Amino acid sequence: MSRDLENANPTILNVSQLPSRRSKRPETRRGPDSKCDSIVYPEQHWSYGINSSSDEGEDYAEDPVDEQDIYDLISTISDPEHPHTLGQLSVVRLPDIHLSPSPAELSDPDSLITASIDLTPTINHCSLATVIGLAVRCRLEQTLPPNYRVDVRMKDGSHAQDDQVNKQLGDKERVAAALENDTLQRMVDKMLETCT
Repeated sequence: MSRDLENANPTILNVSQLPSRRSKRPETRRGPDSKCDSIVYPEQHWSYGINSSSDEGEDYAEDPVDEQDIYDLISTISDPEHPHTLGQLSVVRLPDIHLSPSPAELSDPDSLITASIDLTPTINHCSLATVIGLAVRCRLEQTLPPNYRVDVRMKDGSHAQDDQVNKQLGDKERVAAALENDTLQRMVDKMLETCT
């Protein structure tokens, strides 16, 4: 791995510029007017379309995983060469995440869904593009429900060797072999340390 940065001055987005539906919960109020706060401000849970129970015993169905949820999962992965996240460097962009079919349109929450993520490296000859794609794939395979299939690719024309990188990222045997390499596994683990 080269010690010199290949692109010392990439465009860096401020965290506040990244698309997110995450919002701060209002401060907890005290007193008689706060008795309904648990209803007005429910706790956020990942449910993947399964009914969840709150502490009060009420059942409610939550929204299925969508593109924004996937973006939130992978945008915080750190770049292996820069002290920033993939979201800040625009390697991962919300418009480049697609779900097929859309989970909101499915009546069966266990239906097979393909999550396609197109990555845009900071430079077209990025030597760590495959490692970045591997980290994104690992993060999603670790966090998404089993009915989601992950397809991570370099965006067409964004990398000088996008066909070769895409072939490596799309081959389950190559991905498994890469993760058996201790050096690559440590690098991926380091990149995922910043995930929230």
